[in-house]
Amino acid sequence: MTSSPRASLQPAAAATSEDRLLGGRVVLSQPVSGYRAAIDPVMLAAAVPAAAGARVLDLGCGSGAAALCLLARVPGVHVTGMDLQIEQVRLAGDNARRNGVVDRFVPVAGDVAKLPPRLAPASFDQVMCNPPYLSAEANRPSGHRARDMANREGPAGLSVWLRAALTMTRPKGGVTLIHRADRLDEVLAALHGRAGDIAVFPLWPGQGKPAKRVIVRARKDVASPLRLLPGLVLHQPGGAYSAAAEAILRHAAPIEI
Repeated sequence: MTSSPRASLQPAAAATSEDRLLGGRVVLSQPVSGYRAAIDPVMLAAAVPAAAGARVLDLGCGSGAAALCLLARVPGVHVTGMDLQIEQVRLAGDNARRNGVVDRFVPVAGDVAKLPPRLAPASFDQVMCNPPYLSAEANRPSGHRARDMANREGPAGLSVWLRAALTMTRPKGGVTLIHRADRLDEVLAALHGRAGDIAVFPLWPGQGKPAKRVIVRARKDVASPLRLLPGLVLHQPGGAYSAAAEAILRHAAPIEI
């Protein structure tokens, strides 16, 4: 989920680790230092309603975690990933080869604020994204270039990310994103008048606890009303994942929205 560059920040570390997602179905090489994929891209991919043959764009793809999880769950889907950091694009390409999906996953370099000409507007059935969670105004830089670009907005704020997502989606196609629950108002404002059939799916850390993340799904150029869904409780009282979360994170189950 990469935004815009800051020349004063430290260069990204070259060292990588090999991690596994979806119970080992996905092998992911990612930086040891800087932004590292956790459960959010897995949850995002599980919520995308793509079928075999669909063309999906992953904005801010990073090293490819969400794209690879979607490809593992839906045979026959084709994903184009886009990221501003060339190091992440290279890692995503390596991960495509490592997982045997080079024919279905093509990472490219690009900026959400100035979409590359090689990506035709309105040409994707679905767009998914995991935009930076922290606003530029409310948060100080971390001092680590790669981590900061992934987690903190630059000139391309949340509305820019969603405008890019809607631009690239075909009419009546879908946009799916995961974001902080306390910025849901900004997400809905950016979608207002441009998308409908909006579904808000909270991710509750535990029973009775406030949601920290929400998955939002919308369809371009439709007028169906918004739905607030029950969502998913991630953890049992002892801290272990709930059975429903385990099914998604370990066994590639979809999130039904």
